[in-house]
Amino acid sequence: MAKVVGGFLVPHDPVMFVAPEAPKQEVRDRMWKAFDTCAQRLAELQPTSVVIIGADHYLLFGTQCLPSFLIGTGDVDGPLDALPGLKRGVIPHSASLAQHIAEHGFANGFDWAVSRALTVDHSVGVPNQLIVQPLRQAGACVGTIPVYLASGVDPYIRLTRAVALGRQIGQAIEAWPGDERVAIIGSGGISHWVGNADMGRVNEEFDRKILDYAVRCDIDGISRLTDDYILENGGNGGMEVRNWACAMGALEGASGEVIDYAPVPEWVTGLGFVQLHPQ
Repeated sequence: MAKVVGGFLVPHDPVMFVAPEAPKQEVRDRMWKAFDTCAQRLAELQPTSVVIIGADHYLLFGTQCLPSFLIGTGDVDGPLDALPGLKRGVIPHSASLAQHIAEHGFANGFDWAVSRALTVDHSVGVPNQLIVQPLRQAGACVGTIPVYLASGVDPYIRLTRAVALGRQIGQAIEAWPGDERVAIIGSGGISHWVGNADMGRVNEEFDRKILDYAVRCDIDGISRLTDDYILENGGNGGMEVRNWACAMGALEGASGEVIDYAPVPEWVTGLGFVQLHPQ
């Protein structure tokens, strides 16, 4: 039987690749090391598949089609927005399990949008390369299942719906008859303002609040945050807490452990790393 063996909540900050030397040495070393720690801890969980929950940034989906939530059930490659040190390439997938998650959703009130050939952007590409790919390089066979939520641009998926979708993902995995060990990665945030006059601002108070919800896996608490509150205190990029909430929903009842956190205005984001330990 399949099981969810653990989870991680991590950033996907592209500015780390664009301006890698912008912060002080101590800060940038800590943040890159935090990704390394996540990769090491993921390896200890011995996953066979990893679900990465990200957000589109008007790169994959435009004004003609903005899905509320989407899963890749076939070939995966990317990232589309390749960066220095983040090259585009084929990403090993777990198509059968992904299709099962979608079908389980259809049977239980979740009308997934489905992509049978998906080129991901950096919200999946960054954690895939920095956290999952090291396992493959060490010889493990691990498939990536990309999930996209409407958390990058409006209309945003409701936080309560993001949590419910996470629960559905967890239940679908548990209902899978195959022998899979699945990890869940919520990718995004924390506070950051994108493409406006506040870009570069980081709100540590907001970030600490979100980290506290994550440590306690307080799904009800994070679900009560209003969009107005998030936009004012965490920025438009802070709306990506939906990705974290979804991952927390998939590991309901887990306990969280902060691996590291730093407000890094030079990288325009509050960078938080959390491991979710199942009961």
